[in-house]
Amino acid sequence: MATVNVYEQYFEASCEYNGVPRKAALVMLVSDSCDGMIRYNAAVTFFPHRDEEDYAVSYDAYFEKTVYEGKGRRSKKREQVLLCGFREAIDELSHAQNAEVFWDRPLREERRG
Repeated sequence: MATVNVYEQYFEASCEYNGVPRKAALVMLVSDSCDGMIRYNAAVTFFPHRDEEDYAVSYDAYFEKTVYEGKGRRSKKREQVLLCGFREAIDELSHAQNAEVFWDRPLREERRG
């Protein structure tokens, strides 16, 4: 199985999970491929971000949703389409946890794989 973080970026966020306030989120579009099948998941993990240097991601507040699954392999064209609806998928996951990602407040530049 090959797993690739197609896109990831850190943002300010608001969430309380397991009694711990979370002030940041790492959002990701992750691709998994195996035996001619491909799956893309939108994922978000909320973490405390206690200071400017604290990027210790705690995976107890990790949520994901499959946004595409089918035969094939990675496709830049498909990934562009999936990224167009990415924020809505993350917002849906966040709202289910009474959390919010502040898209207008990135903490670091995006990374693509």
